[in-house]
Amino acid sequence: MKLENNETKAKMIQRLKRVEGQIRGVQAMLDEERDCREIMQQLAAVNSAVKSASRVFFREYAAACMAEMGGGEEPSEVKRDRMVQEMIALLDKTP
Repeated sequence: MKLENNETKAKMIQRLKRVEGQIRGVQAMLDEERDCREIMQQLAAVNSAVKSASRVFFREYAAACMAEMGGGEEPSEVKRDRMVQEMIALLDKTP
């Protein structure tokens, strides 16, 4: 399943670019031999940003799955169970 909503896709890319910048900042802090507490604080911010991006992505994924199950026809129990298992597997992989 693909991320269909272009607005959400653009926002996700923007979030990930921000995370990329934060990672580069942490690398620079290491090169500069900054204080460990400052580095840990930035790593915590990176972790939080990644979790937030994961939640947004999963929300869109779940909405797309529900829309696919709709569409006027009654979804089969097998199809529903497969989608639920895919969603759980994806959740298991998220930070």
